[in-house]
Amino acid sequence: MHNIQEELNISLKLLKQEWREDLDQYKKKFLYTSISDKKKQGVCWYPLQIKNTKIGFGDRMILEMERYDSNESHVFQSGKSVSVFSNQEGYQGQDSRVSGVINFVRKDSMTITLQGDAFPEWLNDGKIGVDLLFDEASYREMESTMKAVIKADKGRLGAIKNILLGAQAPSFSDRKYALQEKLNPAQNQALRLIDSADDIAIIHGPPGTGKTTTLIAAIKYALQSNKQILVCAPSNAAVDLLVEKLSDDGVSTLRIGHPARVDDKILAQTLDAKISLHDSYKDLKKLRKSAEEYRKLGKKYKRSFGHEERMQRKRMLDEASRIKDDAENLESYIIYDVFQSTQVFASTLVGSSNQALRGMNFPLVFIDEAGQGLEAATWIPILKADKVVMAGDHCQLPPTIKSYEAAKAGLSETLFEKVIKRQHQASKMLTIQYRMPEKIMGFSSKMFYKNNLEAAENTLSHFLSFEEPVLEFIDTAGSGYLEHQEKESLSTLNAEEAKFTLRHLENLLKRVGIAKIKTEKWNIGLISPYRAQVRKFQELIFDSYEYPNLRSFSDLLTVDSIDGFQGQERDIIFISLVRSNEKGEIGFLSDTRRMNVALTRAKRKLVVIGDSSTLSSNDFYNSFLTYVEKHGEYKSVYEFMEE
Repeated sequence: MHNIQEELNISLKLLKQEWREDLDQYKKKFLYTSISDKKKQGVCWYPLQIKNTKIGFGDRMILEMERYDSNESHVFQSGKSVSVFSNQEGYQGQDSRVSGVINFVRKDSMTITLQGDAFPEWLNDGKIGVDLLFDEASYREMESTMKAVIKADKGRLGAIKNILLGAQAPSFSDRKYALQEKLNPAQNQALRLIDSADDIAIIHGPPGTGKTTTLIAAIKYALQSNKQILVCAPSNAAVDLLVEKLSDDGVSTLRIGHPARVDDKILAQTLDAKISLHDSYKDLKKLRKSAEEYRKLGKKYKRSFGHEERMQRKRMLDEASRIKDDAENLESYIIYDVFQSTQVFASTLVGSSNQALRGMNFPLVFIDEAGQGLEAATWIPILKADKVVMAGDHCQLPPTIKSYEAAKAGLSETLFEKVIKRQHQASKMLTIQYRMPEKIMGFSSKMFYKNNLEAAENTLSHFLSFEEPVLEFIDTAGSGYLEHQEKESLSTLNAEEAKFTLRHLENLLKRVGIAKIKTEKWNIGLISPYRAQVRKFQELIFDSYEYPNLRSFSDLLTVDSIDGFQGQERDIIFISLVRSNEKGEIGFLSDTRRMNVALTRAKRKLVVIGDSSTLSSNDFYNSFLTYVEKHGEYKSVYEFMEE
């Protein structure tokens, strides 16, 4: 027992270390720096033009903004908190800033939902900018949750803590499980495990094995015997995907969280939207309007007035207050009514601490992508749970951690990983994958999944043409394609390898047939582990005219880092590994879990481009080169020098 307490105390200490590091990095980018420095750091857009304003659900103001200088890279993402400011004279200080949340962001445009329902006057004056804010609230929530877990020694939380961390064995009950026809045997076994578990069940879902399908089936099955359950994931995108699928299947789902953090497709599932669509909402609006009118009438009376006017003013303000109370009671009733008809409450891990869910407890909590959630964040929904189901894959990307020291000291180990290691009887791996042909799948299956993955029959038809091999490695050794550092970001890129990759991709498109690819709507992913290389690709494709065919594929082509592709698939995947140096240094390419993600995205064709003389210093890449020589096409860049 003492060991668990010690372990949790260390986790809390590491969380605080991460918090400090994150804040330090934010301050370096932010405080005491000029607007032009902040723009270079990618944490400020300025100047902006407001293209459109509209009122969203819950009477929130939504701004659509465009920046003039769109060439600079940035770190803004949907769901992040921001501050909109004006540099207009007379508006300096607090009044010239308003907080908001990013709905979505593109290269040079951003949509923001403002906090509160007022439209600041100053938005029409002066030059407008947007700063990224530091997310202190999430850390506070994680810290108080860890303290609650450390303190718990009795009750359900005390028991679940001991079971999850391995001090006590989980228990299982024999329940009658009805096989689901649409699921394969491994998926049905996962559902049977979830059904029989009293405390914890884990679905280990390697790439392409239908983890989301299994999870949705498990949630629907659980609803047959539970009125309401909670479903969470670390990111907004992962939560939105589940909400979309559950809603499509007719499950009454309520998405908890700020509407700006929610995908447009599922806005109708948010609390704001459900309140707006409720039968009593018109009455609520009338009451609010009436209260505001009485308040304004009361405020009209000036100070120099007699007894009668004073009494009249009091009557008006009392009436305003009474109507406001009525409005609040009606809103509480509407929320209660919405909650009563909800089967699934859905939120991010941190979002499960939302005021709306305060005091609620659930017989069952599902956590998806649990391999990407910080341990402290994963405990937040568990505080509300009698039983926990986690789904994910600890052989893919771990959580993003800013502090290298904290990660190394154990912060990067998730609760999901701990449970899967300590309580294997509570986990089931899905083994049949539907995405990749066997040749693409084989290497990952061997290196990460003990050769237990099996390619489903449908993958036999996953190719571009009979002549086109599904797996290819192109060796740039000896070509002189050397890596170098990008000055601003210190990220690594390899410009010659980038150009070759794009030429090779264009030739593939011509060979298979541009018309055929467009007719089949086969999509393409261009991946690099390094952000600088991703930027180089974007610059070459969209800012030059050297690759006209790729430009014409812009709607089917995604260029991103490996992290941006987690959970996704593409018909054609090209990976540029970048590293090429005499010392055999491969930097963070040695994070093999990240490479597992990259190597398992392709449905019909995987092309990896890299320098074997640099890569082979690492056992993992050495094994990959051996695997390609045996099962795929190993080629030298010299064969294409004429292209």
